[in-house]
Amino acid sequence: MPIVMDATRVSRSITRIAHEILEHNRGVEDLALVGIRARGVPIAARLAAELKNLSGVDVPTGALDITLYRDDLMGHAAGTQPVIRRTEIPFSIDNKKILLVDDVLYTGRTIRAALDALIEFGRPRAIQLICLVDRGHRELPIKADYVGKNLPTSPSESVQVHLVEVDGRDEVEIQG
Repeated sequence: MPIVMDATRVSRSITRIAHEILEHNRGVEDLALVGIRARGVPIAARLAAELKNLSGVDVPTGALDITLYRDDLMGHAAGTQPVIRRTEIPFSIDNKKILLVDDVLYTGRTIRAALDALIEFGRPRAIQLICLVDRGHRELPIKADYVGKNLPTSPSESVQVHLVEVDGRDEVEIQG
C-alpha cells in the first residue's frame, strides 16, 4: 500500500489550491465552500482557513450529504439501509460561486449526485469543483477545476484518503 501523499504534501496541495482559487476568482467575494461528506468537509474547512489566512475574509462553509441522490442506492444488500448524515448549508447559495469539495474524483457519479443535491438549495451563479485527488476513469463528463494531485490508477486499485479530522492522520495511499 504505497503512500503517494504524506501530511506535508496534503497540506501543500490545500495551500496551492487556495492560491489558485484566489487567482481564478480574483478574491473571495461571493464564494462559498461546500464539502461532500465525509472527507470533503474537512478539506473544505482547511481551504476556508487558508483562504482567510490569505485574504482576511471568512468564506462560508457547509456540508452536503448525497446519500439519497446516489444512483447506486438500490445496490445495497437486501435489508440494509444507507446511512444518511446531515446536510448543513447555513447560508443561501443563490447567486454565489459554490466551491464543491471532495476527496477523490473517480467516475464522476458522486459529483453528479452532489450537483443534484446542491441545486435543491437554490440557484448558484456558478459551481467549481475541487478534489484532493483525481484518479481518472471518468464515466460522466465531469472535470475538476482545482486538483491537489492527478494520480493515474488502474480500475482494480483503490485510492484511500486519510485525514486527521476523520482518521487521525493525513495521507493518501493506493491499495490493490
